[in-house]
Amino acid sequence: MTSTLERSTDSTPVSPPPRERIGPLRTVRHGLTLAGRSVLKIRKSPEGLLDVTLQPILFLVMFVYLFGGAIAQDTGAYLQQTLPGVMAMNMIFGSLGTGMQLNTDINKGVFDRFRSLPIARSAPLIGAVFGDIVRYVVSVAVLLGVATLMGFRIETGPLQALAAFLVALAFALSMCWITVFLGMLIRSQQALPGVAMAFMFPLTMGSNVFVPTETMPGWLQAWVQINPVTQLADTARGLMLGGPVAGPLTATVIWMVALTAVFFPLAMWAYRRRV
Repeated sequence: MTSTLERSTDSTPVSPPPRERIGPLRTVRHGLTLAGRSVLKIRKSPEGLLDVTLQPILFLVMFVYLFGGAIAQDTGAYLQQTLPGVMAMNMIFGSLGTGMQLNTDINKGVFDRFRSLPIARSAPLIGAVFGDIVRYVVSVAVLLGVATLMGFRIETGPLQALAAFLVALAFALSMCWITVFLGMLIRSQQALPGVAMAFMFPLTMGSNVFVPTETMPGWLQAWVQINPVTQLADTARGLMLGGPVAGPLTATVIWMVALTAVFFPLAMWAYRRRV
């Protein structure tokens, strides 16, 4: 009887040891390590850059040569005003790739391997977001190269143009947390692009990227004026062409902080539910 009781006591499941607490610095280091994985995937499959290189060129050529004459009566002047906005818009569209890649990795079981590693819980998500920096750099380089051939010229200086790119990059990284959240929440990879576009199109097309705000109906102007894409486009225009910067830059920074503060916790919540 005693031996039976002993066996039953010994067979009681033992709870696993608590997971080691990982500090912020190690979390960032783990995220950067996994970002290298994303960069390696780009090197092996460069065709994955087509969405952030070909699409903005099509938008730019189509709007400048089809609608530039009607909107601004001068395609050259329209190109100058539109290019900074297209750059900002392209960064936002490029963030969709982050959510889609994470969704694919989860469905293929890649994250099951990550769970067995002694890394921070959020490292795979941070790594995916940081890894997309390479995609953004290539995208802007190609877009500016084509725009220069079309006649675009920076009217301020290289430092201001670099600042415009860095602001757009920071904003794109904050937008990535929206697509990460959607990628964790939506199980079907086929449904993800449609849901993300339904969210992004009111932001990108409902802005002053392609047409001046004052030409829109009053009710639409109210939205365009507070739209984060409008603020980002105005910041890029001010830095690349000259004009007010402080106001739109402040609004852009506020939007970046708000988006990260809201969607990073939501992305982590959806990630924990999914894995």
